[in-house]
Amino acid sequence: MSVASFLLPKDKVAFITSCASMKEALEQLENHYYSALPIVDEEGKYVGTLSEGDLLWTLKDKPGLTFENMHEVPLSDIEKNIHNESVSIHADMEDMLALAADQNFVPVVDDDHIFIGIIRRKDIIAYYMRNITD
Repeated sequence: MSVASFLLPKDKVAFITSCASMKEALEQLENHYYSALPIVDEEGKYVGTLSEGDLLWTLKDKPGLTFENMHEVPLSDIEKNIHNESVSIHADMEDMLALAADQNFVPVVDDDHIFIGIIRRKDIIAYYMRNITD
């Protein structure tokens, strides 16, 4: 079965652009109650994932960085410790179980690597549960 059937489209997913600041990322995470966000570049291509932990480690490791001045820190200065592997919209759900073991979500891209949405871990698990019990 194609992953397209399970896609949560980009317009329903919180994500952050690679040119955003640390403060903007923190606000996105807080507003959506997410622990990680997909990062897209100025062309709309998926370029990585930013986690709460990335922000916390940056806050800890940068002398003088506070909540008041974190708007000065671009995302490019934050070390990313999670790499959520993306999949093509043409991928099959049967290939998703290994990714779901390590990722809260799987970014989905089109043929030009443009970010088009995500597949949530819970949807992958539900798919497998249905197929195991059938």
